[in-house]
Amino acid sequence: MRVASLVVACATFANMGAAAAQPYPSRPVTFVVPFGAGGPADAVARIMGERMRTSLGQPVIIENVTGASGTIGVGRAVRSAPDGYTVSVGNWPSHVVNGAIYALQFDLLKDFEPVARLSSNPYVVVAKNDLPAKDLRELIAWLKANPNTASVGTAGPGAGQHVSGVYFQNVTGTRFQFVPYRAGSADIMRDLVAGHIELTFDQAISSLTYIRNGQVKAYAVTANTRLAAAPDIPTVDEAGAPGVYISTWYGLWVPKGTPPDAIAKLNAAAMEALADPAVRQRLAGLGQEIPPPEQQTAEALGAHHKAEIEKWWPIIKAANIKAE
Repeated sequence: MRVASLVVACATFANMGAAAAQPYPSRPVTFVVPFGAGGPADAVARIMGERMRTSLGQPVIIENVTGASGTIGVGRAVRSAPDGYTVSVGNWPSHVVNGAIYALQFDLLKDFEPVARLSSNPYVVVAKNDLPAKDLRELIAWLKANPNTASVGTAGPGAGQHVSGVYFQNVTGTRFQFVPYRAGSADIMRDLVAGHIELTFDQAISSLTYIRNGQVKAYAVTANTRLAAAPDIPTVDEAGAPGVYISTWYGLWVPKGTPPDAIAKLNAAAMEALADPAVRQRLAGLGQEIPPPEQQTAEALGAHHKAEIEKWWPIIKAANIKAE
């Protein structure tokens, strides 16, 4: 009996050692997307996952975990095992904005390890076609002459359009009314085209089709460089609101305590994907801008994430933006 027990124990330890010695990754990797299928975050995750599986040698599974503006999905990722097999796909709203408006049960900086900074999608200041202002300078002058007259569509308190509008008001000294839409960008753009609201600040990925079709007019892109996908739209610096930079940027994170080797392999796979011409073309078609390689590292994402929290949390809290 003792000999048999010894054999079983040795076999058990041998199996444990073999499992521990397996190189990462030895099974599929799950990308947790905190927003619904078909949205911008989902699109970026699927484009990246499709290419990264080649480098990783394992399937990349997309898991959409929605609710509470992304906080439920982020919570699902942060509570997963720190083994590199569950990756949080997040962005400016999910990993920055939400921390200022929700009482989160986790720390966005301390409970995650950064993996890679991905693409970014600046916002575009868009208006209904019959708004009298011909450019951004005229728009700012019109808003100042007509305070609290214009209605600006948002996806609700704390949404990107809302935070962008608050920031725009602070910088330009303008005032307008916010109109929340539960269905988000699709309904906002529909009402903007119909002339029911005057303005919105929306991601390029959501507004470019309407701009290209001439259904709405674009005043500026909230970045310091023009969009490759829409080079005719001036930057805010050129158009009259210098420094009003707003972008929904994307990144990959894993739970705190994930082995450095796993993080390094995930980062290498992400950087290989971002260097792939086919991936770059697909992201560019969505209005996404890809940062240079030195800004794609785990360290660069960590620094950028911290800087964004330091910039945006005071703005959001000062505006008393609360989750519904």
